[in-house]
Amino acid sequence: MALRRLLPAVAVLLAVLAAPASGDVYGRKQAIDARLQSVQAKIARAGERERALAGEIASVNSRIRGLSTQVGDVSARLVTLEHDLALHQEKLDRLNELYRLETARFLFLRRQYQLSLDRLGDRLIDIYEGGEPGSLEVLLSAKSFTDLISQAEYAESIGTQDKRIADDVGLAKVGVRAQRERTKRIRAVVSSETRTIAVRTEQVRAVRDALLASERRLAAARSSKRESLVAIKETKREYLHEAAGLARASASLAVSIQAAQASSSAYSPSGGSTPSAAGFIWPASGPVVSPFGMRWGRMHEGIDIAVPSGTPIHAAASGRVVYAGWMDGYGNLVAIDHGGGLSTAYAHQSSIAAGVGQPVSQGQTIGYVGCTGHCFGPHLHFEVRVNGTPVDPLGYL
Repeated sequence: MALRRLLPAVAVLLAVLAAPASGDVYGRKQAIDARLQSVQAKIARAGERERALAGEIASVNSRIRGLSTQVGDVSARLVTLEHDLALHQEKLDRLNELYRLETARFLFLRRQYQLSLDRLGDRLIDIYEGGEPGSLEVLLSAKSFTDLISQAEYAESIGTQDKRIADDVGLAKVGVRAQRERTKRIRAVVSSETRTIAVRTEQVRAVRDALLASERRLAAARSSKRESLVAIKETKREYLHEAAGLARASASLAVSIQAAQASSSAYSPSGGSTPSAAGFIWPASGPVVSPFGMRWGRMHEGIDIAVPSGTPIHAAASGRVVYAGWMDGYGNLVAIDHGGGLSTAYAHQSSIAAGVGQPVSQGQTIGYVGCTGHCFGPHLHFEVRVNGTPVDPLGYL
């Protein structure tokens, strides 16, 4: 993929190297500059896409952090509910077991009570059918006085005992039934609470699962965007490499043009150090490879003069140095105030030969051409400003 992207630039460079010096150097340079401008536009678009992806990834990261916090909160609620549900379920299981035991006991006592009633009924039937023994019969059948008393007490105790057993079993049955009803009511309450907690638990679990699903989707989206970001960065590096090669080829052709037409052109110094109608001289002798105006979607606030690295840079007019140092984008920069709101700037220098506050004369060397800051090859970026507003330097040269 990288090799395929670099093939057009390689082809252009090979054409430059293979062509004779007397060939159409201007046409070849225009082709290279057009290709360079196209690549630089792609670099700008790749940079914009890179920044957009980085912003999108940051946004997704923020959303994932928010979801993680929500998942933590919901998970904590779910743990509490699940614990509460387990306790209620355990309590309900015990109540069910208690109710089962009380039901079994109630049924047993009910059967015993029925048996007691049956025995009492049978005894009453026997007495009715056989007749209750009278006092005379008990007296005549007794063998002794003691036997008489025992038979009388025995006859009386049998009836009393049967009735007491029936009464006790009946009371026990009533008590067990009441206890069973209380257990049933408590069980119904606990069962209702358990169902309510179970519903709430499922609802919270569903919320947690939905949050986790959203978190997974965002993580997948972030992974995809990161892969795209890596691809964009790689593409941008390849474009930068291609642009650097094209810029070197353009600079090489510019030197050839400068050597072939050192006298003058519409975009090169007239007479080298001869001031223009505006009183300015060219700061360096070379062709303008990038004019003032819109470039790659934004304003290019000066002109780029193609000259080899190390070429002396001359003050376009006399004045006082107001800036000498590094500035983002411009690299090593010298700015001169010429009075009357007029100033000039000289960027991308390899080294600076003037200091802040220093007065300079027209034509004095203030630095040397290089490629510092945002630069694709050795050249001088020259600006003219009126009251701080950039204007086309060609109107002053």
